[in-house]
Amino acid sequence: MDIRGNSRSRRKVGLALGSGSARGWAHIGVLRCLAEEKIHVDVIAGTSMGALVGASASLGKIDDLESFARHLDWRQIVSFLDVTFPVSGLIEGNKVSQFVRQHVRGRQVIEELPVPFSAVAADLLTGLEVILDRGDLIEAIRASASIPGIFTPVRRNASLLVDGGLVNPVPVSVARQMGAEYVIAVDLNHDLVGRTAEGSGARKEGGPAANDGEEEQPLKSVLKMVDELRSRVGLLDSRSFARVRNWTAREPAPNIFEVIMGSVNIMQARIASTRLAVDKPDMLIRPRLGHIPFMAFQRSGEAIAEGYRAARERMESREVRP
Repeated sequence: MDIRGNSRSRRKVGLALGSGSARGWAHIGVLRCLAEEKIHVDVIAGTSMGALVGASASLGKIDDLESFARHLDWRQIVSFLDVTFPVSGLIEGNKVSQFVRQHVRGRQVIEELPVPFSAVAADLLTGLEVILDRGDLIEAIRASASIPGIFTPVRRNASLLVDGGLVNPVPVSVARQMGAEYVIAVDLNHDLVGRTAEGSGARKEGGPAANDGEEEQPLKSVLKMVDELRSRVGLLDSRSFARVRNWTAREPAPNIFEVIMGSVNIMQARIASTRLAVDKPDMLIRPRLGHIPFMAFQRSGEAIAEGYRAARERMESREVRP
């Protein structure tokens, strides 16, 4: 699949791919729909998972990323979690960076990407938005997706960079700054606020079903992750893991990932709503993904299908096209 721009585009088209953790796989479905519609993209701005998918789109490697996403299971997900002593984050993120580096091998400098690309991060020290449009691509993606409290921040010069969703969850304004005359934005978090607890099994009427017909069980998933981490990580003793298991087994106490991500999701949904009212895209695509837990990366097929469905629905109802 190739959505890279060409000189025949009537208007300069920009993509603004929003944050959303595991829900970010939905961007792949959106990109597939755009490719089918022969909509060529000239610039890409991405936040958090939108940065990872956006970089892959710029490189023309969406097929490779989709293949990887569709084959993910819990063991592979845990293998990317390099647990660290929780000073500024629970996960170091080096293994995630190694994966991205292997995935984008060849061109790893942002200025060399075939399609102009920018990742969005937030400076934890100043609260300012940071647009990463030059330098190391892997560092930019890692910074843009550093969820506070879960991943350790990325130091860059005098800045301490964390997830860009804190300041610009759907970077329409960045795509405009890159010269886009027509912006297609993808908001993944609009239906998160007001739902029941994440992963509870509640879904909007008509929402997509899970790939394998099996509902996500958050507590079982956490216990599975704990067992995997215990078998791989020698940093924490067995008593520590026993405490985690006992804690997560209590009903209905949420685990630390759910607490942090629930807070971040609420904040990002509110910020996105406010910013989109000011920085209005020309086309806004909003997949219904609130039923997919933030760490459910193995449910990629479901997210991709919903991204495609939402994009197709928007294409068919939109009169003004790029």
